[in-house]
Amino acid sequence: MVRTLLTAFSAVLLSASLCLAAPITLKLGHIAEPENPYGQGADYFAKLVKERSNGEIEIQVFPSSQLGNQRDLVEGLVFGTVDMTLTGTAVLGNFVPEVAVFDLPFIFRDIPHAYKALDTVGMDLCKLGEKQGMITLAIWENGVRHMTNNRQPIRTPEDMKGLKVRVMEQPVYIEMMKALGASPTPMAMSELYTALQKGVVDAQENPLAQIATKRFDEVQKYISLTGHTYAPEVVLIGSMAWNKLTPDQQALVRKAAEDTREWQRQLCRDSEGKFMQTIKERGHAAINDDVDIAAFMKATAPVYKLYTDKFGDASIKAIQAIQ
Repeated sequence: MVRTLLTAFSAVLLSASLCLAAPITLKLGHIAEPENPYGQGADYFAKLVKERSNGEIEIQVFPSSQLGNQRDLVEGLVFGTVDMTLTGTAVLGNFVPEVAVFDLPFIFRDIPHAYKALDTVGMDLCKLGEKQGMITLAIWENGVRHMTNNRQPIRTPEDMKGLKVRVMEQPVYIEMMKALGASPTPMAMSELYTALQKGVVDAQENPLAQIATKRFDEVQKYISLTGHTYAPEVVLIGSMAWNKLTPDQQALVRKAAEDTREWQRQLCRDSEGKFMQTIKERGHAAINDDVDIAAFMKATAPVYKLYTDKFGDASIKAIQAIQ
């Protein structure tokens, strides 16, 4: 009898130890193609986490909107249907409106200024999402956004008048296009190629990496380097997934996201010319860099009032003060 009980008890202990050793699997969804720099960042991050946790934590990456568009993915964090996602501040701004400050036109002087602002003011503002179950691990990069269209090269705001432009579902982008005389049409990225192809919209705006990897240049005649906004990419984990991790595991995952940030941002810088060359070689769209940036800055300046009327100007001043 005693031997039978000991055998049964040992079996229970073995079963429990096997359960404890089972890896934690987290689903990470994003909308980029795998070859996009932040798509590559997601894969690099998953690799770091698996290696550093000795296989205890496995992150499964689902690119190309496989788990839904960005809004679906952010909502999925709250309900636990998605564990992690990468999303722009424009989409996150629908849940944490204060972070839309980073989508204001021409708010950054240059790329280094953007990095410093996002790693300080940005991380502080993103903490406001924690009460909704969204924890920010780091802020990566999508890139500088440019205009494409099927009508003419865009050199001044006057060239935007009457264009039907696809935008993200974000008040800042909608008001920005209105200020330029265009007609903004909110639409998910997964629908955009077909919408451009069929003429549902005339134009869109995205970083060169998205334009090249989503092949928007195949259905657009002109790419104009307006550089009107810089697009951060926020690395989010849902609180339900976060709470599955021990404090040590949480620290490991956060550190991997931060280390990937440096790697991924450098990849963006290194890849910019490659995507430009890809577009040129495909030969569908003409690239125009003759843009009156000062005129665009002046035309879009009223958009700042949209933000300050709701949230004041403290965040804007904090970003502008960063050297």
